[in-house]
Amino acid sequence: MVKHSLWVAMLATMTLSTQAAVLTKDNGAAVGDNQNSITAGENGAVLLQDVQLVQKLQRFGRERIPERVVHARGTGAYGEFVATKDLSDLTVASLFKAGTKTPVFLRFSTVIHPKGSPETLRDPHGFGLKFYTEQGNWDLVGNNLPVFFIRDAMKFPDFIHAMKPSPVTNVQDPNRIFDFLQSQPWSVNMLTYVYSNLGTPLSYRHLDGFGVHAFKLYNAKGEYKYVKFNFRTQQGVKGMNLEQTRDMQGKDFNHLTNDLYNNIYAGNYPKWDLYIQVLDPKDLNNFDFNPLDATKIWPNELIPETKVGTLTLNRMPKNFFNETEQSAFAPGNLIPGIEPSEDRLLQGRIFSYSDTQLYRLGVNHQQIPVNRPRVQVNNNNQEGFMNISERDSEVNYEPSLKQPKPAAAVARAVATPLAGTVLQQAIQKQQPFKQAGDLYRSYSAVEKKDLIRNLAVDLGAVKDAETKHIMLSYFYKADADYGTRLTAAVKGNLATVKAKAAKLQD
Repeated sequence: MVKHSLWVAMLATMTLSTQAAVLTKDNGAAVGDNQNSITAGENGAVLLQDVQLVQKLQRFGRERIPERVVHARGTGAYGEFVATKDLSDLTVASLFKAGTKTPVFLRFSTVIHPKGSPETLRDPHGFGLKFYTEQGNWDLVGNNLPVFFIRDAMKFPDFIHAMKPSPVTNVQDPNRIFDFLQSQPWSVNMLTYVYSNLGTPLSYRHLDGFGVHAFKLYNAKGEYKYVKFNFRTQQGVKGMNLEQTRDMQGKDFNHLTNDLYNNIYAGNYPKWDLYIQVLDPKDLNNFDFNPLDATKIWPNELIPETKVGTLTLNRMPKNFFNETEQSAFAPGNLIPGIEPSEDRLLQGRIFSYSDTQLYRLGVNHQQIPVNRPRVQVNNNNQEGFMNISERDSEVNYEPSLKQPKPAAAVARAVATPLAGTVLQQAIQKQQPFKQAGDLYRSYSAVEKKDLIRNLAVDLGAVKDAETKHIMLSYFYKADADYGTRLTAAVKGNLATVKAKAAKLQD
């Protein structure tokens, strides 16, 4: 009894700092014994009243949230974006006023492979940025490569299914991948990027980041321009060839994560310069490709880049799960001054990414600290799992005479001219092969050699001769040297490739 009284007195006098050093249950109460379960006698059954045991097992069984379907393997870091050019003539977005500093969270990732997979595997690499602006959060959710495999969100589930492991064997299979891609000739452009050494970057510091899609910037007059956002690394773009990749996997298959943590902890803060390309809507139809096609770049010689700011990463998360794993990005998180373009892939992502986060993290995931805006959130969304908004008003509707009239809207939908009829058909000006050929010819002799070797590993594993030769005809159509060398590398029939290529439309 005396011991019990002393224990109670000791707990009562504990300060918060002392309490923090004491192991507690989730309700904050101290844990008496974290080594032994409570039993009915020395050899008796374990008692259900052992709250610490029950809670520990309950929480352990619930430690995993649904894994991201794509971009599951990732690493995040905090930093800031500093605008160096005033874009007030283009946009009312506050972060683009010269000198403005905006906090950011950047999550790098691989796209196809699961959590815990080697970071040496070939893949596009995600470049997802959350800007905590004074107008709310803006998410720019892109990749390290400037184009994508497909142009319509209708095909995204099919593409990912083909890229993921077989539902029968649970093994990723190039036969499935190229069986799908043979129906998407425009994917050759992305394949020429991802099978170069850019698909196996030396580090996250040595890759560029692209918004990929066209967006709209609009100003105070409601005038808009189409834009692309391109982050260029100050560290230089560096990838690894096959031998370097295999060597790295043997040494450190977490090399991307470890490099980022080590460099930021050492004060070697990586930087990227943001460049934008600006296209007037009246010029949208002045090219031999569709500028709203996500499988195409905007060539700099046609639409030049302008530097508008610099991004610096300077702090790693304190807790991986709380911050990196629970970070949620969605192209629909936009701010006044920025709108989506009519890019078909982007339009689908606006829905699918937000919907995915609702499933993965819950309806109130934007209240999680890493996702929470730095400005006050004022809306009538209510309740749901893990709601911590602390609303204290009985008015959860609008308009109401009981509440002040809301301020005039800063942002309204941009007036965009429309023409034509509702339809369901492929875009015009598809031009599947030209940019892939331009890209191939821009590579050095060594880069071309590495590209052919890298592609031959997977395309050479395709067993179906028809699928293999269809794909080879795409590469040949992009560039004859490209297709000829690749055909030889995978022991294809060049005459068959040429015949198929001759039938393809440019």
